[in-house]
Amino acid sequence: MSTATQPAVVSAATKPRKRASYKDRVRHRASAIALIIALIWLIPVYWMVKSAFQDNSSLLSKPPKFIVTNGTLQNFHRILTDSSFWSAMRMSLTVSLITVVFATLFALMFSFSLSRYRFRGRAMMVVLVLVVQMIPAEALFISQYRMLDSFGLLNSAIGLGILYVGSYVPFMTWIMRGYVDAIPVDLEEAAQVDGCSRLGAFFRVTLPLLLPGIVATAVFGFLFAWNEYTLALIVLSKDSVHTLPIWIQTFQAGDLKTTDWGGVMAGATLMAIPVVVLFSLVQTKLGKTMTAGAVKG
Repeated sequence: MSTATQPAVVSAATKPRKRASYKDRVRHRASAIALIIALIWLIPVYWMVKSAFQDNSSLLSKPPKFIVTNGTLQNFHRILTDSSFWSAMRMSLTVSLITVVFATLFALMFSFSLSRYRFRGRAMMVVLVLVVQMIPAEALFISQYRMLDSFGLLNSAIGLGILYVGSYVPFMTWIMRGYVDAIPVDLEEAAQVDGCSRLGAFFRVTLPLLLPGIVATAVFGFLFAWNEYTLALIVLSKDSVHTLPIWIQTFQAGDLKTTDWGGVMAGATLMAIPVVVLFSLVQTKLGKTMTAGAVKG
């Protein structure tokens, strides 16, 4: 290296680093705060999973143990070999699938009609959707019970699924409507100019762009149906017919010491697995569906 270039190299090496901008500092602090909040939020999840590997004597020990040193799989073994758990799992899956399919379909049709069509009574219908959401669920229990009883649908997945569909369609409609409003009407009109019918424009242009909204709405519907407890407790009155939230209650007793907390935590952990798997699948697919919908039509 020549002597002429040495000062330039030295000056570049000794040049002070540029101070981070204000936006970068704010971004770093916000990321640190978000990380702390996420860790705090994960504490109950960690405690549930940890407790699932402990027996009752270890769970009730004082002071509580934050790290499991002598874990056991006995709680999971008792649950996985219990036929009532699999019966409740089938019931929950059936009811959740009924809710997801029909509530998402109705919410899609309802939100599309509210967004695309101008008809008499449209504003009143929007208000009615809001009013239905304001009605307390407890105020409808008696009428819902008598309705299912008259049709012979008590203690059945179909009956409970019908109530869930009717209960969740208004909320899911509001979620779906935001996605429908975000899609320009010009795309459908351009497809109709190119020779598509109104229905063909919906299936070829609008529906692919709506896939992220449909997935997000279906996930909400699944979570509502999967975790709902009160209405299922009223409709499913037989001891042999339970959803998972009701089935977990069988481990609880009247006081702290006699409750099978190991079974409760293990059951709650197994109940959370389908939700975690669903969110993992949605997280990886959602971006792909948005990109795929943008280039179709």
